[in-house]
Amino acid sequence: MAGQATAARGGLTFLKTAVAVQTLSIFFQAVTAGMLLSSSHGALLHDVGSRVMWGASLLYVLAAILAWRPGGGTPRPILYATVFLALASVQVALGIAGMASLHVPLGVLMFGLSTLALGQDHPVALERSPAARSGTSRPGHPLRQDRRFLRCRRHHGLPPARAVIIRRQVLGWRG
Repeated sequence: MAGQATAARGGLTFLKTAVAVQTLSIFFQAVTAGMLLSSSHGALLHDVGSRVMWGASLLYVLAAILAWRPGGGTPRPILYATVFLALASVQVALGIAGMASLHVPLGVLMFGLSTLALGQDHPVALERSPAARSGTSRPGHPLRQDRRFLRCRRHHGLPPARAVIIRRQVLGWRG
């Protein structure tokens, strides 16, 4: 269980980092859009930034999948990340087509949504109850709280009473 919680926290950290990179890349796009008006290098920076922003959106999808998988939480962040990747693809297409009347407002919307996602506590961060982890409605029962222990008990063919004694000795459980 501790390894699973650590993996979930690590996945969540990666998810937050991916959202932060995405938010920063969109902010960079806003800066380079302003540079388009005053500098000859603005167009090149905006073009490179669009590729980085799309890659950051793809990284967000990957991070959402990796954060969801070990924790077993809701896959809702994957949906958010996928929708955001679709918005980023539309944004790039609108920019290439030169449709500034749609490109600029969509960029502002994306920056707002990305900032909201950065401040949001993702559902995969929530610790699941022992009953949800074990698939039982008896969360207080010591044998059903730890799946790894159950697998070990079944593998070695221990009767439940003996397994409880071993668990108390090994894990220091007092119940």
